[in-house]
Amino acid sequence: MTVTAKHAMRRRRSRTRRLRRESWGFAAGSALFALGVVPWYADAVGLVWDAATFFVGSILFTLAAFIQLALSGRRPPRRSSSPADFADWWSAAVQFVGTLLFNVSTGAVLAGALRQSATASTGWVPDAWGSAAFLLSSGAALVAAHRRHELWDPDARTAHGTWLNMAGSIAFGFSAAGAYVLPATTEMLDVRWVNAGTFVGAVCFFLSAVLARRSMEYETRRAGLPSA
Repeated sequence: MTVTAKHAMRRRRSRTRRLRRESWGFAAGSALFALGVVPWYADAVGLVWDAATFFVGSILFTLAAFIQLALSGRRPPRRSSSPADFADWWSAAVQFVGTLLFNVSTGAVLAGALRQSATASTGWVPDAWGSAAFLLSSGAALVAAHRRHELWDPDARTAHGTWLNMAGSIAFGFSAAGAYVLPATTEMLDVRWVNAGTFVGAVCFFLSAVLARRSMEYETRRAGLPSA
């Protein structure tokens, strides 16, 4: 094997490790969001630990989104970039912003729980702006997946992954709508929407991350790289 080939192999292994961490980050974050919204879990651990569950989940989302945006091989689009690459990069960028917004909202609930001043019945209050960012990101990802033959990496977006993420984003949108505080009563519009939307959305994101890892393992075996 030539020096150039060895260097290319090392780069591919390094990128594969980062992508594995991206998938694990999204999967673990999604699992924590799904767990945190289950009533028996919240009752068992109390408001503070339930809020902490969502906050840690949001941090894992952010770390995974950062890997996807900055460490996976994506580059900011240029004039010469294809429409697919343009949509793909902006999808990752907007998603990263959305995760940061969720960091703020879950962190605020955790801080309130620690002060014993939070009154919500769940460990988080869905962030409307973060949910909107996820919807925009999922829409751009669908554009990129539809034109995946133009992508910098044709495997960067898959149909099943992008549609699952869109379904999860829509569910999070319903959750955010249910969390709207009615001015007359200062209560949420419908806590059931909050719980159901969060749980369904988290499950969709989890499945997308797991399927992405399975696809990655297949590509790794086909390329003859060591799995991990």
